[in-house]
Amino acid sequence: MANPRIVILGAGLGGAIAAFEIRAAVGDKAQVSVVSQGDTFHFVPSNPWVAVHWRKREAIEVKLPPVFKKKGIAFTGVGARRVDPANNRIELSDGATMDYDYLVIATGPELAFDEIEGLGPHGGFTQSICHVDHAETAAAAFDRFVDNPGPIVVGAVQGASCFGPAYEFAMILDTELRRRKVRDKVPMTFVTSEPYVGHLGLDGVGDTKGMLESEMRERHIKWITNARVTSVEAGVMHAEEVGEDGAVKASHDIPFAFSMMLPAFRGVEAVRGVEGLTNPRGFILVDKHQRNPTFPNVFALGVCVAIAPTGKTPVPVGVPKTGFMIESMVTAIAHNLGDIVDGRPAKHEATWNAICLADFGDGGVAFVAQPQIPPRNVNWSASGKWVHLAKVGFEKYFLAKVKRGESEPFYERLALDVMGIRKIKP
Repeated sequence: MANPRIVILGAGLGGAIAAFEIRAAVGDKAQVSVVSQGDTFHFVPSNPWVAVHWRKREAIEVKLPPVFKKKGIAFTGVGARRVDPANNRIELSDGATMDYDYLVIATGPELAFDEIEGLGPHGGFTQSICHVDHAETAAAAFDRFVDNPGPIVVGAVQGASCFGPAYEFAMILDTELRRRKVRDKVPMTFVTSEPYVGHLGLDGVGDTKGMLESEMRERHIKWITNARVTSVEAGVMHAEEVGEDGAVKASHDIPFAFSMMLPAFRGVEAVRGVEGLTNPRGFILVDKHQRNPTFPNVFALGVCVAIAPTGKTPVPVGVPKTGFMIESMVTAIAHNLGDIVDGRPAKHEATWNAICLADFGDGGVAFVAQPQIPPRNVNWSASGKWVHLAKVGFEKYFLAKVKRGESEPFYERLALDVMGIRKIKP
């Protein structure tokens, strides 16, 4: 009997690491293949640095085919058009098909710029740092802006589920503008769907509210929370500020000469609308073992996974899937597949803990949430210049790991030791 075929769909922050860890877990007892859109890994957390020229694109890229070949992992970069879980098949973008026995979906999200008129870099008026292509476009726009400075608007729209990069980019812009001696010419406003500064889609972690509000006051950044962006036109963002009762409390027409707004996410087209596989938004439904209840040979990890919000908010706010949370999903899936190919049932669960380093260029905020969704065993946050250095170190560590084809998420244990937090044993 032929070895089972395991296919990983996606080769980003979660998918690439999943391929390495699954390969190690199943050994020679299964075939492992990766389907990706393109053949290059990008370290997404560095995109804010690319957008202000603190990094070049090539510094955060890894060509994947030689790495996968060295590890005995088959690879195609043509992308997927449609997943057909009822028939254990993927239709590829070039018209070919690929059959599987087990599928691991790690596609990340589709960016829903089209849900708000005028949003985004594709025919819209705002920039993005969600993809390295967008970050390069933002860098060029920022260069033009510095030659003729004016107001800046940064933030995250309704339905967004990734807020840390918005705070990072606002502070990084402040740092870079001061270095260029033009900060005094740039009023800045932070516009967010969060009910308060520092909510982060997690109802806060430690004192993220106090720390981020203090940081923004120190940097002269005004903010509007509970904001619903209705449309964007050249130089003006239109937003409604919503009260606790859901009624519009105020309307804002916010001028800008440069803007970066994080969009809402949805599932990618290849999976969206597959009955039993996704929720209405297109995110993959999973149980505690990261497997789909309807199609138990399908696993999912990362931003494409459906997670319920922490609670009701006046404006829709999603839950982030942080880097370590994603790697804990990877480890659970790899161990479960290792057990399955050996004839044992899946029993491993992801920790879903959150460790985040938010870099502000000349400092930053770090937080640890165990588990990510409250109530928590650990609810810790801190700030300082060390956060910037820690993120630089983590970038180098992660890129080196991908280049070597390794997956060993030791940094949760390291972070807890360094931060003086006792790890809570399961």
